[in-house]
Order: sequence, then C-alpha cells, then structure tokens
Amino acid sequence: MKFLRYIFAPLYRAWFYVVIFIVTVILFPVLFISILKHSWYPFFFKVARIWSGAIIFGIGCYPIIKREIKYKKGESYMFVANHTSMTDIMLMFYATKNPFVFVGKKELAKFPLFGYIYKRTCILVDRSNTKSRVEAFRRAEKRLSEGLSVCIFPEGGVPDDLDLILDGFKDGAFRLAIEHQIPIAPMTFHDNKKRFPYALFKGGPGQMRVKVHHLFPTQGMTLEDRKVLKNNTREVILQELLKPTV
Repeated sequence: MKFLRYIFAPLYRAWFYVVIFIVTVILFPVLFISILKHSWYPFFFKVARIWSGAIIFGIGCYPIIKREIKYKKGESYMFVANHTSMTDIMLMFYATKNPFVFVGKKELAKFPLFGYIYKRTCILVDRSNTKSRVEAFRRAEKRLSEGLSVCIFPEGGVPDDLDLILDGFKDGAFRLAIEHQIPIAPMTFHDNKKRFPYALFKGGPGQMRVKVHHLFPTQGMTLEDRKVLKNNTREVILQELLKPTV
C-alpha cells in the first residue's frame, strides 16, 4: 500500500496543477475582464468562486460546510483560518459569498496565468521584509475602507513542521479588525492538509470539511485587546481541529 501511495501521490499532485491550469485558461478571459476596473472587484470575486469550485471538484474533493452563523450581505469581516495547504485559497473562496481580498505571500505570483491574476487582486506581502508588511497593512486598510472584507491566514504561512496542528498567530489580522471595528470571522479547515499537503508523497481526493464559527466582535476594543482577541480566536480553531474524526 505504501508503494502505491508513493506512485499515486505525486501523480495526484501533478493532476492538481493540471486542473488549475485548465480551469484558469478557460476562465482567463472573464477573469481578465473582471480586473480591468478597481470597482469591478465584486464581479471578479464571483468568477473566482466559480474558479475555486471547479478546481476543488476537479481534483476529486467535495466541501462539507457546517455553519454556526451566516454572514450578512454587505458587511465587512476579517476572515481567518488555519493554513496547511494551497487548497486553502480555493476553499476560502468557496466557503463565503462575501467579497474579500486575500493578504498572501508574493511567491504565488510566479505561477503562470494564476500568478497574473493573483498579483492584481491580492495584497502581496514579503513576510521577511518589514517595509513590505507595512505596505500590505496599508493596502488592506484601504480595501476595508472600500467596504470589502479581508482574509489573512494568521499563522503567517504554512508551518515547516507538518505534524504541528496549529502554529502561533501573528497580530496583523486582529490589529486591522480592531482598528476598523469589524468582526473576526474564523473558520477551521479540517482536511486540507490530508488532501494536498506540502509533502510530495502525501495527498489524495476526498472530503474537505469546513467549520464556520461564531464571530468575534471588536466593537469598543482597543489595540491593547488584540492579544486576547488573537488567543481566543486561535483557541476556537485549535479545539475544533482537536475534535475526533467522526
């Protein structure tokens, strides 16, 4: 069985990139048109959700979303989730209809076609560069002031230790949420590490469970409250990840 896994997993990984390429090529004309105007971002977001769903189902996965709350149309949120896989991007798009802007690592902009769209719609950040982090923070503030939501994976990247359940959270998402008095909207992604981890000989199709948690409001909070907000959010996601598989 282990021998078969070593054959299947790399093939599945290759298929993932093939599916991304095919879906991106098919939708590229519409995606390209949708990014021609800054004000057309909500239209781009709708197309991006179609793009994401096509990829998720194209690689043999199926999302199962359990919600403790439904997001209100026209409201701004700070979406946060655990980060273990490239599929986190697609699943986050799929899980909500509220238009948001990703704050993501600049390395993904190198991918053909996908990278072209990615760098024109997301807020790119080099986490090793202080100037880049500050600029990303300012751009995120601008998008929030325009009435959009923002998505940040608060671990600051995928942990190098693949056995780590949940890394520590950075302050950025919680600082932004408090400064703009918007709620934290946490989600837990249960299966993405199993479906498509950052490991060559692991991965495969199957379910992608999402738990949409209750909001953490920030009204009346100050920046002194960000550590408590951050720790409470992390604890909710961690406890969900620790639940036994049914």
